[in-house]
Amino acid sequence: MKSKKTPMRMCLGCRQMLPKRDLIRIVLPKEGELSADPTGRAHGRGAYVCRNLECLSKASKQKAVRLPSELVEQLKKEITGEES
Repeated sequence: MKSKKTPMRMCLGCRQMLPKRDLIRIVLPKEGELSADPTGRAHGRGAYVCRNLECLSKASKQKAVRLPSELVEQLKKEITGEES
């Protein structure tokens, strides 16, 4: 019996390929702005970040990504488990 393949995605911060379920998806819809996508099913272009503050920090400093500070704060709360 064949087992299902685990989808792998690259983290924006550490650039490692990890299982999709272990990452946080950031989505850019056609109209709108970047937002976190906890379900992983929102329409739009997606990028992924580890559930790690260090990786989030690296990703937010990249010029190619340009994460808004509000989104970075929202993701920090999600990673640390704080309530919004």
